[in-house]
Amino acid sequence: MQGMMIARAGELLENGTVTRVLGWQTGEFVYDITPAVFESAEELEKGFVYNSFCGNNLSKYLIQASRKEGKILVFLKPCDTYSFNQLIKEHRIVRENVYIIGIPCDGKTDGEFLKAKGVKGILGIREEGDNFVVDTLYGEKTIAREDALPERCRNCKSKKHMVYDELMGEEGEVLDSHRFDMVEKLEAMTPDERFAFWRSQLSRCIRCNACRNVCPACSCEKCVFDNPQSGIAQKAAADSFEENMFHIIRAFHVAGRCTDCGECSRVCPQNIPLHLLNRKFIKDIDTFYGEYQAGEDTESRAPLTNYTQEDVEPSIVYTRGGNN
Repeated sequence: MQGMMIARAGELLENGTVTRVLGWQTGEFVYDITPAVFESAEELEKGFVYNSFCGNNLSKYLIQASRKEGKILVFLKPCDTYSFNQLIKEHRIVRENVYIIGIPCDGKTDGEFLKAKGVKGILGIREEGDNFVVDTLYGEKTIAREDALPERCRNCKSKKHMVYDELMGEEGEVLDSHRFDMVEKLEAMTPDERFAFWRSQLSRCIRCNACRNVCPACSCEKCVFDNPQSGIAQKAAADSFEENMFHIIRAFHVAGRCTDCGECSRVCPQNIPLHLLNRKFIKDIDTFYGEYQAGEDTESRAPLTNYTQEDVEPSIVYTRGGNN
């Protein structure tokens, strides 16, 4: 797939369809993959990569990239296209300045995730059937694909692209995933148990802002947490209230707009399952207003911004399931 992507990108650069390419390159380590822009076939041949570590969602980088002169080519995985559509809906991306090639994805792993599984000294990784074979300083280690994928990929919501100008590989389908299973387990807890769970998770937050910075739904040019006049400007949390406040406010800001891409949890250095907060909102919106998937299209109005006479009454929120 990597060779095909490089070849096609080179063709589009050569014939003038695009002036630059947004993809991935390797950082200091083989699993340290980072988004990058390439402007020539030579740069593509030298640095472009597409492998099992390319989990980065490239859609957010188009907010700025699509406003530059010329058209940019971007490779989007199925889950990325939901974020792209949502950003189009919010007028954050200039669509005519972007050429999309949809690429298939069977799930991406992560260097830190593998290290947490006990894999050290990673030199490379390749796929063999249903397994990942990891080359390490200490020899080869084989890990079942299911065990090597983070939760967001094990419970992928869709293998189908919501938007593209050109498709590379076979198209997939929207999946019947189990992504709300953990949310249901949390809902089944008592209020005290849920509070204890989230305190144990959020207490590890170091306020690095990685979740906010990578989130496609966090696209404000000036974030309230960067405003020195707000009283809540970026700083280490002083107490448990501030630890909770940052993530709860962020979750409310993206409610109805989060596409459940899972980038927040992927980049968290403390491994906090932040996506569960957003999934709770997604599940409640589906329950109270009817099923809705942010980023599925570019025209529909989100339930929280669209009034209908069938809207749920506020009282149902406090009686559903018998839990507060």
